[in-house]
Amino acid sequence: MIIIVRPIFQVGLIFFEVRKKAIIRLLFFVATAVWLVMVFSDLTVLFSNLKGLDPGVPKWLPSFLLSSYVVLLYYYYKFKIEHEESLNFTDLLWKVFATGLVATVISLAIRLLLFLTGATALSSNILFNYLNYQINFSLFLSFLIAALTSWKRLILYQKSKWLIRTWILLEFMLLLVLVSDNLPIDWGKPGGFSPLLIRDIVLAILVLVLSSNMKWVAYLNFKQKLTSLLLLALTIFYLSYFFFTVTTQSDTIATKSVAFLDFRTHVFNIGLLGFVGIYSIFSFLVILFNLPTSSVFEQKLEEVVNFQRISQSIQTEQSEESVYKILLESSVSTVFADAAWLEIKSERDEWRLFTFQISEKEANAIRLYLKEKNVTGIFDQGSDRTRNLSKHLRAIRGVRFRSLVSFPITVKETNIGTLALLKELPDGFNKEMTNIVSAFANQAGISIENFRLLEEALQNERYKEELKIAKTVQKSLLPQRLETDPDYEIAAFSESADEVGGDYYDTLRINSDEVALIIADVSGKGTTAAFHMSQMKGIFHSLAQQESNPREFMSRANQALVFCLERGSFISATYFVINSRRKTILYSRAGHCPVLYYQASTGQLTYLKDKGTALGMVKSRDYGRMTESNELTYGTGDIMVLYTDGITEAKNPQNDEFGYERLQETIREVVHKTPREIQEHLIMSLYAFSGSEDINDDYTTMIVKFNQ
Repeated sequence: MIIIVRPIFQVGLIFFEVRKKAIIRLLFFVATAVWLVMVFSDLTVLFSNLKGLDPGVPKWLPSFLLSSYVVLLYYYYKFKIEHEESLNFTDLLWKVFATGLVATVISLAIRLLLFLTGATALSSNILFNYLNYQINFSLFLSFLIAALTSWKRLILYQKSKWLIRTWILLEFMLLLVLVSDNLPIDWGKPGGFSPLLIRDIVLAILVLVLSSNMKWVAYLNFKQKLTSLLLLALTIFYLSYFFFTVTTQSDTIATKSVAFLDFRTHVFNIGLLGFVGIYSIFSFLVILFNLPTSSVFEQKLEEVVNFQRISQSIQTEQSEESVYKILLESSVSTVFADAAWLEIKSERDEWRLFTFQISEKEANAIRLYLKEKNVTGIFDQGSDRTRNLSKHLRAIRGVRFRSLVSFPITVKETNIGTLALLKELPDGFNKEMTNIVSAFANQAGISIENFRLLEEALQNERYKEELKIAKTVQKSLLPQRLETDPDYEIAAFSESADEVGGDYYDTLRINSDEVALIIADVSGKGTTAAFHMSQMKGIFHSLAQQESNPREFMSRANQALVFCLERGSFISATYFVINSRRKTILYSRAGHCPVLYYQASTGQLTYLKDKGTALGMVKSRDYGRMTESNELTYGTGDIMVLYTDGITEAKNPQNDEFGYERLQETIREVVHKTPREIQEHLIMSLYAFSGSEDINDDYTTMIVKFNQ
């Protein structure tokens, strides 16, 4: 749908632009044609009057054509200026200036032509002079209407219902004046009370009210105000020039003929000239009087912008160094300093120096000199920061600066750095400047603190993501499916206290009669424990397939791990080989929790406490003498409970441990059930005992129940 609509919308925009340009061209050509007809008809009437002939042209036609010419010009400039949304204030003034410049150049070119021809018959010809007058008159009207449409954009910059209605009323009054000037109606004696007097008073009031709207001036900077003053001065000059030219020419023609369009006989022309002239003069004066305060307002605006830059630097910048750069640039530009440096302490307690428009050599020379001379109140944050340091700075060779002021950068009530600003002039900083930069320094401290907190939060998020990946990897290390055998059933459960843990269990079929089981617990927690757990899995799968007896398995596993485990780390484990043909369990224990064994024939639950040292604790080959292999025969209904120390060391709110006896009693309650049910009962009992599902250590169990 979007693919279809967007081209149609773009084509519509192009069509609108083409249509608008076509309308502008059409209005220009029609206005030109109307002007030519007006000039021809007016010259015809004038020539006929001079010769005493019947002109054959209605006397009202020139006035009607003049009104039509004005309306066409108005709509020409309305489309050309009002609909250009990209124009700013100075662009609008440039438009008026350019229109006035073109009109003035054409008028001056005609003057030059008359000057070059000298006192010839052409220069004294009434018809030629009237044509010259008509050209100047039309150029004047064109300039006034162009200015009117531009002033409209300026006045309606901040629109309100009242302002829009007032402007519409002004346009209506101008149209009313234009029409009434050309109607053959006797409005009463000139100068007496008449509807025309009310009309003129209303028009004058509207002109004065709208001319007082200068809100757009406040949005000009110092450079724009200077440009606007120049353009407005030239606009006032053009108005004066054309008014003088048209008035002089009309006086000259009036002495020779009475049948012509006099600029001064139409109230519309006077009203239009009055509005454009008054607004131009008012704008010029307002900008002129606002010019001295422009630098102050711009400085305040710069302060706000720079303060906002520092405040938003936490969101926009990618590094802490970028925040420092913004602080230096903003501080220098706000108080018109010449240079600055920032000495800051990183999170690793390393001091770093950042400079702006000053070398590190110069900065260090100033710092060391003031420290050696024991100049107080500067870097030790004395109360008088604006004191004159010119005599001290002048004594430092190769240093061009004569004023210095510094501010502390504080994070969590700890001074982590110093911001120093410098000027080449003595006494370059006043109290207001120090207050401004002090606020910047305080905000910079907040931004740096927030930036560091954000970095820490992002780092924690990265750690969490890494832990999620590690947890996924760890789960993949645990068997998804345990080995099965007609002689027994196995159920297993594992829950980590952290995102990842170090408990490990697994099964592996060695041959058709034997299955190897292992349960292990890596010392420590987190990713390191999980890493060592993955090593244990590799060792189990490689050594178990060699059909070694459990004691030999432990010896080889220890030999493999001593080079992998760092000092202080170890792995406790118990390794089993269940032979279903011989109905035996051969096992070896390496420092792991004793196996809980239930013998169905006697109903006894006992712990198999065999000797054995954890893997990785003994680095020599003597480890083999510290472990042993044990064998027992299983019977129908026997249960073997394998677990890690997280089970027996689980604590309740009173800080009591679950313990071996409670584990024994818990298993005794469900010896007649399946391994899965025994496991669920044990885990539920653990959670009920601890009173929470938040565990302090990993929970891992393997329940083996023999059927035959």
